Amino acid sequence: MTQAPTARQLPGTHLSVQLEDIAEAQELLRGVIVDTPMEHSRALGRQVGATVHLKAENLQRAGSFKVRGAYVRMSRLSEEEKTRGVVAASAGNHAQGVALAAKKLGIKATIYMPRGVALPKLAATRDHGAEVVLHGSNVDEALAEAQRSATETGAVFIHPFNNTDVVAGQGTIGLEILQQQPDVDTVIMGIGGGGLLAGCAVALKQEAARLGRQIRIIGVQAENAAAYPPSLAADAVVPLDAVRTIADGIAVGRPGEIPFEIIKELVDDVVTVSEDAIARAIIFLLERSKLVVEPAGAVSVAALMEGKLHDLGVDPKSVVAVLSGGNIDPMLMLRVIQHGLSAADRFLTVRMMLKDRPGELAIISKIIADTDANVIGVDHSRIGGQLSMGDVSIEINMETKGKEHSALVLNSLRSVGYEPVIVH
Repeated sequence: MTQAPTARQLPGTHLSVQLEDIAEAQELLRGVIVDTPMEHSRALGRQVGATVHLKAENLQRAGSFKVRGAYVRMSRLSEEEKTRGVVAASAGNHAQGVALAAKKLGIKATIYMPRGVALPKLAATRDHGAEVVLHGSNVDEALAEAQRSATETGAVFIHPFNNTDVVAGQGTIGLEILQQQPDVDTVIMGIGGGGLLAGCAVALKQEAARLGRQIRIIGVQAENAAAYPPSLAADAVVPLDAVRTIADGIAVGRPGEIPFEIIKELVDDVVTVSEDAIARAIIFLLERSKLVVEPAGAVSVAALMEGKLHDLGVDPKSVVAVLSGGNIDPMLMLRVIQHGLSAADRFLTVRMMLKDRPGELAIISKIIADTDANVIGVDHSRIGGQLSMGDVSIEINMETKGKEHSALVLNSLRSVGYEPVIVH
C-alpha cells in the first residue's frame, strides 16, 4: 500500500504559497463567492478524445475569478490599512473584483482604468461602488498612475497577481476542481500575469500528491501576448516590448515574480494560441455549451480545439478547462463572432468584377442560392480606381457551412467565368 506523502514531500514546499494558505483562503471566501459549476462538454470531449469538463468561472460573482484573490488580500488588511482605502488598476476583471470586495468589506476603493476601457466594464465597476479614474491609453499606464497615487495618498495598492494572498485566493479554484471532478488528470487554463495558474498549480499538485496522484497542469497564452515562454526559457522574468490581443484579460507583458517562481517549478507546459483560435473557441462555447466567455477565458478551450494536448504528447482521460471570465464587451462580441465565423469558414466575403448590365446581379444570386449559401450583404460600386467604364465591383457577404461548402461556392462562381477574391 502506497503511503501518503508527508508535508515535506509535497511538491514546492519551499515556495511562497502553500496548500494550507489556499485552504485558509477557501474558508475566508465561504459565503462571499459561489462555487461555480463544472459543465460536461461532450462535443469537446469528442475532439480531444477524453472526458472534458468546463470549470465555468465566467459565472462567478463580478464575472470572473478575480474577486477570489482580491477579497482574500483585502480581508487581511489591518483596520488602519482599511481606513486608508485601496487603489488598483485594471481594464475590467480585476477592477470589478476589487470593487466588489471593497463593497463587502466596507473599504473605499479607487480604480484606475485606461480611457479606452469597454463601457460595460466601466459601468459595472462603478455600480459596485468604486471611484473610477480614467487614465492613460493602456493598462500599464493606468497601473503606473495607480501605484503613484497609492504612494501619494497612503492607500493600499492591490496588485492583480503579484501577491501571495491574491495567488492563494485564485488557487481556491484548484481545490474546487478536485472536489467537483475527483478523477481529473489534466487541467488547462489561461495565463496573464500568472496568479490564477500559480495558485491552482499549488492547490492541484500538492493536494494530488497528498492523495497519491498526479495531475498535469498546462497554461495557455495568446501568441501575441506570450511573456511566459521566453521567461521560462531564460529562467528569469523577461518582459515583452508590446502585447496585442483580443484577450485583454491576459494581455500582460511582464509575468509577476511571485507567480513565476511557482509556475516554473509546478506547471508542466505552457502553450500559445492564435487570435483566430480564440475567436473560434468563443463561438464554440456559445453554440455548443451555451456559455458567454470572454477571449481570455476561452484560451483553454482554444488550446484543446487546436490539438495542443496531442502536440505535447499528452493522452489524458479526464480534462478540466478553466473558463476564467465572461466579461466581454457586446461590441467586441459582435466582431469576434464575425471573425470567428470567418476563421471557421462559415462566413465568406468575396469581391469580384461584373459587367454593368441588367440581370448580372441576379445571375450571381442564383449561383449562390443554388449552392445553398445565404447572402447577408452586398456592396455594389461603379466608381473606383481600378474600375473601367462598364465594369462594376461587387462585394458579397454570405453565410456558409464550413470549408468544403465555401469551396463549393467559389468553384461554382469560377465555373461560369467569374473570378471571386476572398476578402479577409
